[in-house]
Amino acid sequence: MLAADFVDGVRKLLPVDRVLTDPVDCYAYAYDNSRRIFPPEMVAFPVTGAEVRSIVALCNMHGVALTPRGRGTGTSGGSLPEQGGLALSLERMLRIVSMDPANRVIVTEPGVLNESIQEAARPHGFFWPPDPSSAAYCSVGGNLATSAGGPRAVKYGTTRDHVLGLKAVTGAGEFIRTGCYTTKGVVGYDLTRLLIGSEGTLAIITEATLKLTPLPRSRSGITAHYRDARSCAAAIVRIMALPETPSALEFLDGGALDLIRKRFPDMLPDATRAMLMIEVDGSEHAIAAASKAILDACRDPGLILAEQVADAAGLWRARKALSPLLRDVAPRKINEDVVVPVAALPEFLDDLERLVRAYRIANVNFGHAGNGNIHVNLLVNPDAGDEMERAQKCLDQMFDLVIRLNGTLSGEHGIGSEKRAYVGKEIDAGTLGLMKDIKRAFDPRNILNPGKLFP
Repeated sequence: MLAADFVDGVRKLLPVDRVLTDPVDCYAYAYDNSRRIFPPEMVAFPVTGAEVRSIVALCNMHGVALTPRGRGTGTSGGSLPEQGGLALSLERMLRIVSMDPANRVIVTEPGVLNESIQEAARPHGFFWPPDPSSAAYCSVGGNLATSAGGPRAVKYGTTRDHVLGLKAVTGAGEFIRTGCYTTKGVVGYDLTRLLIGSEGTLAIITEATLKLTPLPRSRSGITAHYRDARSCAAAIVRIMALPETPSALEFLDGGALDLIRKRFPDMLPDATRAMLMIEVDGSEHAIAAASKAILDACRDPGLILAEQVADAAGLWRARKALSPLLRDVAPRKINEDVVVPVAALPEFLDDLERLVRAYRIANVNFGHAGNGNIHVNLLVNPDAGDEMERAQKCLDQMFDLVIRLNGTLSGEHGIGSEKRAYVGKEIDAGTLGLMKDIKRAFDPRNILNPGKLFP
């Protein structure tokens, strides 16, 4: 239970409408899209960096756990206040500080939605490349916390590749400024890239200087339908070996396609058991050349149909609807975003199929195949006998498979609490020790998002 003088201290820092203490009100900040629930004892809504700093200082003084969060769209439990304490919601830090087309820069506070950044940049002929499926709801701060990606990461990279600098408050309550305003800069350590993906365990980001990219002149879509997943995976390897890089290359397996068919019955050929959704962008001449090369690379004995589509908007809506549709299969999904080298995709999908069959677990796979980033969904009923136990064993062996193939446990969702038990599979003890030293340097009292990331 929070001490009365701590509660009074927060109330002196913020007006009454920006502090919650009633358990009913706080409950809305007890969960994220991992569907686990850990209620905070208090929720605070700062609107300035100075307020963030004052709250961090107060938490340090009283040893209170502080969990920063954005809109709670994350799937790995990164924003869960597992130790109670204070949930620091940055959702009201909504200022776009400046838009600078000449330097291809936008400066923003962390509560601004990804979609709002796109809307602000679009009239000037630019966009910010990170495009997670939750772009309409997720905040820039959340994107920074996990280095979010999305379909277009295959060509443009993830959040980490599109940030020039940050302002933040460390766990020790110190203001820091990282990076610079220019696209070139090598003064000092690259703390910007260190903070991005750190899931609020080192510092709380209060402002970000984002690097914008010119909007492509045009886009074109291609769909390729296959009789089996292995033929589809082989085509992915051929496509990514081309000099023409698609701006999106999405893979959907038979389970994902069956879910789409239930919602959109006439969208897909009946024989399709695996599918690629491909986007190409650039000038019209470049698109024509790239599309031809990609269509040639799609050819395979298992290919049913490959064609250009004039308007792929309907398909993209169906793709983005997939995640919530998984609840139709089972009440719970274990949602992983593993990555393997593209050339290892055929082997990974084959071995994954053997694993889920051996453990009798329903499974749907889709994702950003151009990066080797597959969203593996193990669909389970916690009330059905030993199904959860079988799913956990399957998950453990899947992670072993990923590491054996020289992959990584998470491409864009982060570690949070959901994957922390497995981190030792990928990171050796010496490296983990160094990471913990860095954590202590930024957050000596371990108040920021305590317990996350490390096993």
